[in-house]
Amino acid sequence: MAALINPAADPVLAVGGTVIDLAPQPVKAFAIRAFGVHDKIALLTGVYSLLALTAVVLGVAALRRRRHGLAGLAAFAALGVAAVLSRPTATPVDVLPVLTGAVAGTAALLVLVRSARAVAVTAPSRPRLLNRRQFLAAAAGTALTAGAAATIGQAIGRHSAVGERSRAAVRLPPPARPAPPLPAGVSAGVEGVSPFLTPNRGFYRVDTALTVPQVDLKTWRLTLDGEVERPRTWTFEDLLARGLDERDITLNCVSNEVGGPYIGTARWSGVLLAPILREAGIRPGQNQLVSRSVEGMTIGTPLEAILDGRDALLAVAMNGEPLPLEHGFPVRMLVPGLYGYVGACKWLTSMRVSTFDAYDAYWVQRGWAVDAPVKTASRIDTPKPFARRAAGPVVIAGVAWAQRRGITAVEVQIDDGPWRQARLAEGPSPDLWRQWVYRWDATPGNHTLRVRATDATGATQTDQRATPFPDGATGWHSTTVTIT
Repeated sequence: MAALINPAADPVLAVGGTVIDLAPQPVKAFAIRAFGVHDKIALLTGVYSLLALTAVVLGVAALRRRRHGLAGLAAFAALGVAAVLSRPTATPVDVLPVLTGAVAGTAALLVLVRSARAVAVTAPSRPRLLNRRQFLAAAAGTALTAGAAATIGQAIGRHSAVGERSRAAVRLPPPARPAPPLPAGVSAGVEGVSPFLTPNRGFYRVDTALTVPQVDLKTWRLTLDGEVERPRTWTFEDLLARGLDERDITLNCVSNEVGGPYIGTARWSGVLLAPILREAGIRPGQNQLVSRSVEGMTIGTPLEAILDGRDALLAVAMNGEPLPLEHGFPVRMLVPGLYGYVGACKWLTSMRVSTFDAYDAYWVQRGWAVDAPVKTASRIDTPKPFARRAAGPVVIAGVAWAQRRGITAVEVQIDDGPWRQARLAEGPSPDLWRQWVYRWDATPGNHTLRVRATDATGATQTDQRATPFPDGATGWHSTTVTIT
């Protein structure tokens, strides 16, 4: 039913989304640390496991009092309806999968309870055996029916994957203003260091969408309204007709722990956002742009950060191809120098000019900072933690970033020794990370390696450890290696 109506109406996904919305910040932080990009799989596994356990409990209760099992099913149906209707884009018809599930569950419960009670009736051995076979047949039939329904639903979902078809049909024009070629020296030339441009398949994904939105370009529209003189609506073709600007931009997530993986650089193509806002005529006193995705996520971006000259984009392409579905097809916002939760709305469908006093976006409602400029940071990519190397020359290398300011120095410390200057690779833009390398004459023993970076303002990253909440992690990244 969910596949036929709306995949987001799947009650398990709705409950999972509600759990994400209501989970306390420490729980979310633990999930990201423990499961990384697999946190959604872990959440759904937990929901299904809880459902299975509850089904056992309801089945046992129904054997004693059938009304207890039916009451439990009714309670779960009510929970499912509430979860579905709590989703930002829900409509009344989205409750049909929950109600269908409740009817199917009731039928299965009644059939199985009747068969199980028949087994328990005192009777000669052969009729008892026959009743047991009837119960097992009923249980197997229920399982097969459920499996067939799941298979059919998945097949319908794949067939109706309108987003994939829309993306496959996109023919992007060449950029009207292409990015300059990258200098030959952007790579430090060290194996094990993250590539300067991150492939689409390897680019991190952090969001709250349990299922990737499937957007149909035939019906998709992008609107700009709120406190502007001239509201506007665009189709995808309207945006392409403005001409595409191509930019290399490093994007990172505020959830990144010190030395974490949630950062990457891509060559993005899109429409510059500042001219669009100026054409609309922003009314005096406004300081926030609220962007909204097709699944209801809201992100609030300081208008000042969009209008101050940086290359804020409505991106339609990533590394030369239309945006992958999981990275925001058909359009996402990118604001260099801000963490993603403030400036990188995916699956964009509307933008509203407002003020921070008038509206709190999704993450701000949950205690995260209103404004979150990226902090100066650095990471050791090689050697990996607990690596073993032979005594002698050992290469230590990694990446450093301070978007909008740029990196001017990286230093490495061995154990408690002095800080040593690392060699920096080329840095063509302050909005990009830089690779660095330090060659160490390693001696036998266990050693702790540390790194710190200095940005173009002259500020060196702090050694004070802070968690990502509420505006980004701080501290020096370190790793331990053994030299033999």
